[in-house]
Amino acid sequence: MDWNRRYAEKDTPWDKGLAHPVLGQPSSQGILKGRVLVPGCGTGHDVRALARWGLEVVGLDLAPLALRQARAHPPVGHESYLEGDLFSCSNVLGAPFDGVFEHTCFCAIERQRRVDYVAAVAAALRPGGYLLAVFFLTPGQGDEGPPYGCTPKELDELFLSSFRLLQEEEHIPTFPGREGRELLRLLERV
Repeated sequence: MDWNRRYAEKDTPWDKGLAHPVLGQPSSQGILKGRVLVPGCGTGHDVRALARWGLEVVGLDLAPLALRQARAHPPVGHESYLEGDLFSCSNVLGAPFDGVFEHTCFCAIERQRRVDYVAAVAAALRPGGYLLAVFFLTPGQGDEGPPYGCTPKELDELFLSSFRLLQEEEHIPTFPGREGRELLRLLERV
């Protein structure tokens, strides 16, 4: 997928112009602490929302145009942006993160690379660090994507060898049209 071309052509239906609504919930605030990574950050809405909480947030994306748009916003806190591939940039990310916020990266990755995604996120997190993730279930969707859907069973099979599931919510605040199609999970790196 040529993500930069998608931004150039303004073909970005995943970008709703604001952070995921779950980040506006008081119950989400305070879960992530310290230094947080947002893989597949796009234009940085989630990054800025987390930075407003006083976190040091690093947004990572493959698309230079998305990052240019993210950097065009006035800083709201301690946010920064890196261009790179989650699967090959561990040397540029620096010390392990205290948290990761997942919103649109996992569902954009082809199914055969999901094991690599889990390994990369686990490597980016310190032991005991948290992954707060909004997973796109896309009920009834086949293999065409992105987004590529998942099931809770698939998530368990992928993540529970490196993470411990702490919380799960099926009915979360979300964007119109996504109701009942997302799952919020809080996982701890073991």
